[in-house]
Amino acid sequence: MKAIRIHAPGGPEVMRYEDVPEPAPGPGQALVRIEAIGVNFIDTYHRTGLYKIDLPATLGVEAAGTVAAVGAGVTEVASGDRVAWAGPLGAYAELTAVPAVRLVPLPAHVNARDAAAAMLQGMTAHYLAVSTYPLALGQTCLVHAAAGGVGLLLCQISKRRGARVIATVSSAAKAELARGAGADCVIRYDEEDFEPAVAKLTGGRGVEVAYDAVGQATYERSMRSLAPRGMLVLYGQSSGPVPPIDPLLLAQRGSLFLTRPNLAHYTATRAELLARAGEVLSWLADGSLHVRVGLELPLAEAALAHRELVGRKTTGKVLLIP
Repeated sequence: MKAIRIHAPGGPEVMRYEDVPEPAPGPGQALVRIEAIGVNFIDTYHRTGLYKIDLPATLGVEAAGTVAAVGAGVTEVASGDRVAWAGPLGAYAELTAVPAVRLVPLPAHVNARDAAAAMLQGMTAHYLAVSTYPLALGQTCLVHAAAGGVGLLLCQISKRRGARVIATVSSAAKAELARGAGADCVIRYDEEDFEPAVAKLTGGRGVEVAYDAVGQATYERSMRSLAPRGMLVLYGQSSGPVPPIDPLLLAQRGSLFLTRPNLAHYTATRAELLARAGEVLSWLADGSLHVRVGLELPLAEAALAHRELVGRKTTGKVLLIP
């Protein structure tokens, strides 16, 4: 079978489309025939070595497909089940063995492409708005990279919870996408500094929470955009890592809260995984949540997918199809 593997960290050129042995499911595992693969920034962190993984490795942490076989002791799924997952490595392949406890069954009206587009980013948007800072009616949030995969879903879920959404984007086309996802106000940061714009939009008070996946380029201004006792949620670092922050700064700027959450900690048990994924997938099934696939490429073109993603040339989700 074919897979995208890396043998050393580096740029997109280290990704090899190569033949590998077909895996067999071990105890507690299910063999999944993959139909669609989600591409995420964490894949680029694994590729570059920013997040360490054992090498050689097959990249990818999100996909959807059909169970082809199960190993000993598996009770969570059976052959023929349609499933998706986010977390375990090995998704950039035609087949992979996945711990059965991490697989989520798909509702009848959710196809593999939508599931692969929504699992990681949908559950991320869900835990950000529902658990990390549970948005309430009348509160205001700041969503950076609002036309990206998480951003578009986060705008929608924030609106579901009754919040006012201030979104930042880098172009007119992305601004339209953010508005279509429910953003009440859209700031073009290629035209103006978002910090004074947020201050103006909130009458100088600031927002209750800033959801920041950009990191180095935005975190200081995101912090200054918070209301007293507001929360800065750093859940990514597309512009680079954030340097150490003196905790005293949080007190000086209004007794602020700072967190760097991780999806794994918000899906730590199977019950929590099924509940969080189940809600996202049910919204997809009933049409109340919409996922945008901005780019779809063959698995063999995974390097191009990474270049487009890192180059900020994409909107919505990037998919690879085996």
